[in-house]
Amino acid sequence: MAKIDAFFQLMNEQGASDLHLVAGQQPVLRIRGEMERVKYNVLDNDELRAMLYEIAPEHKIKQFEETGDIDFAYEIPGLARYRANFFQQKYGVGAVFREIPTKILTCAQLGLPAVVSKLASLPRGLVLVTGPTGSGKSTTLAAIIDEANRTKKDHIITIEDPIEFVHQSQSCVVNHREVGLHTKSFSAALRGALREDPDIILVGEMRDIETISLAVEAASTGHLVFGTLHTMNAAKTVDRIIEVFPANEQGQIRSNLADGIRAVVSQVLFKRADKKGRVAALEILIANSAVRNLIRESKTFQIPSMIQTGKKFGMQMLDDAIQDLLQRGLITPDDAYLKCNDKQRFRPFLKTPPADFTEI
Repeated sequence: MAKIDAFFQLMNEQGASDLHLVAGQQPVLRIRGEMERVKYNVLDNDELRAMLYEIAPEHKIKQFEETGDIDFAYEIPGLARYRANFFQQKYGVGAVFREIPTKILTCAQLGLPAVVSKLASLPRGLVLVTGPTGSGKSTTLAAIIDEANRTKKDHIITIEDPIEFVHQSQSCVVNHREVGLHTKSFSAALRGALREDPDIILVGEMRDIETISLAVEAASTGHLVFGTLHTMNAAKTVDRIIEVFPANEQGQIRSNLADGIRAVVSQVLFKRADKKGRVAALEILIANSAVRNLIRESKTFQIPSMIQTGKKFGMQMLDDAIQDLLQRGLITPDDAYLKCNDKQRFRPFLKTPPADFTEI
C-alpha cells in the first residue's frame, strides 16, 4: 500500500471530490464544492515528492521533471480511480487528484432529464457536453456511454487523457485509449479510430483544430461522436467550434457542423441544500432541422429563442433548470443567483439582494 493511499481513503470517507497536496501547505479536500483543510502537518517538498513518485509511472516522472506538468490515472482496487495532475509551483511540487467512482451511475440515478439518456440511441451525429472545469461533464458522458453499452450492440472507442470512467463491455464492445500511453494525441487516435470500425467515439477533450475537424467529419459520415468543451452555453459552444478555424475555412466547418451536430448539453454543478451531495442544472439544445439551419446561416444568436420554443423536443434553458431546482428545494437562492445568467430573474428569491458591482 502506497503511503498516499491513506489520503485517498480519507477522501472517500469524507465524500470529497478532489484532494490537493501542495508543498508548504496542509492537505486540502474539496467537499461539496468547498475547500477544507485536513488536520495534518504542512507538507515538506521532499517528502511530498517521494509520496507522489511512489504512485506515478516511470515515464510520467521523467516527463514531469522535463516539463513540470503531467496527467495520469491512478487506481486503488475496490475504492476508486483518480485523475492525477502533478505540477511545479513556487514552493516545490503540487498535485491535485479527482476521484472517479468505480460504479457508473445511470442518467436516472443522476437525476438528468430523460432526453439525455435518449442521446445514447442516436444512430450518428455530434453530441457535446460542455461546462466549466469540475461541472460533472465526465460523469454525464459516462452515464450516456453506459446507456449505449447496455442497450445497443455497437463498438465504442473512448479517447481520453487520462482514462477516467472504465466501462466493462456489456452489449457493446468497449475499447479505451489513453493519450500519451496508447496513442500520441487526440487527433492521431481519432484518425486511427475511423479505421477501427467504430459506431460510437468518445473524445475526452476537443482541444485543437485538428481534433475538432476530425470529430465533426466523423459525425457527418455516419458515426456517433461525443465530446467536451469548456463553454458556458449552447450558442457559445457552436460559436467556439467555428471560431477555432481560420476565417477562410469557417464557412465549410459551419456547413459540416450543421450537418453533423445533434445536441449540446451545457451544465453547472450546485451543492445540494436538502442533503449531502451535488446536483447539476442543464441547458439542453436538440439540433433539429430549424437549429441546424440557424447554424448554417450564421444565426447562432437566435439559438436561445429556439431553445425556449423547443420544450416539446426536450430543450431547456439553463435558468429554467436552475429555477426548477430552486423551487424543489434542492439548491439555495444564493447559489441560484450566483450561477444563473439572468440575475434580475432570481433577485426576488434573495432575502438581501447584493449590489451587483458589474452593473455599476
